[in-house]
Amino acid sequence: MENPDVKLAFEKDILVLPFELILPLKQVSDEIKKLVRYKRVVQSIAEVGLIEPLVVSRERDEDGKYLLLDGHWRRAALLDRGETSARCIVAHDDETFTYNKRVNHLATIQEYFMIVRALARGVSEDKLAKALDVNIGHIQRRRAMLDGISSEVIEMLKDKIVSPVTFDVLRRMGPMRQVEVAELMLSASNFSVGYARALLAATKQTDLAKPERMKKIDGMTLEQMARMEREMSVLQQDFKAVENSYGEDVLHLVIACGYISKLINNKKVERYLDQNHPEIVEEFRSIVSVTSLDSPIPDAAVR
Repeated sequence: MENPDVKLAFEKDILVLPFELILPLKQVSDEIKKLVRYKRVVQSIAEVGLIEPLVVSRERDEDGKYLLLDGHWRRAALLDRGETSARCIVAHDDETFTYNKRVNHLATIQEYFMIVRALARGVSEDKLAKALDVNIGHIQRRRAMLDGISSEVIEMLKDKIVSPVTFDVLRRMGPMRQVEVAELMLSASNFSVGYARALLAATKQTDLAKPERMKKIDGMTLEQMARMEREMSVLQQDFKAVENSYGEDVLHLVIACGYISKLINNKKVERYLDQNHPEIVEEFRSIVSVTSLDSPIPDAAVR
């Protein structure tokens, strides 16, 4: 049963609209048509047709016209193929920002599952490669991308944009070390290949997937990797210590801020401190100014 308080963002029916009724908000230039991503859209439409409908909204000033909110590349590709109409979803809101802010880019692991699912349903590697405008080797590499990757790491990174080469680096580590590295990547919001290789360089030999093989990192000597291992070990110990005490420290901070706030809001106390201990009241005001745990704590508050 539909909730009357929830407003639908789109009309329920998909319409097939002729292009003369669709008003684009921007033009697809010849330079854009040279891009690899645009060529992939063209190739995908040529192989499997239009999968994702265009998104339009009804033009209020011109009867029967529609504004194109999303799908300018698809529209251009269809026009170049001689098509005269396309399937469209009609949005109630005519703001492109309102629509696009709800669009999530396909994460790397989600793309992996899409490829594996398509292959499992009988789509050949050759056809899939043509639809994505890549070579078969690319499909084969993506198909094996998560081989040797811990299921916990897959779950942790499932909605992140991660370079496929990063998984090649993770695969060289043991399962437990993979989880540790994934946690560090999430903490730093850094999923680049360079960061992954740095963490690999700081990984102990015993934590590698094949510890019997000597670890080799391009551009790094054995002494440099040994120093990184030591520094990483100390860093992780410090991180664990902070993590273990963080909750209790924050609780103490909140209680202290509340007490000090009440203290200096008392006019008599504040006047007395101003007259006799101005340096202390200034410290108190700095502490109280920390109104959000997301805000940086002033230097005076942590001295």
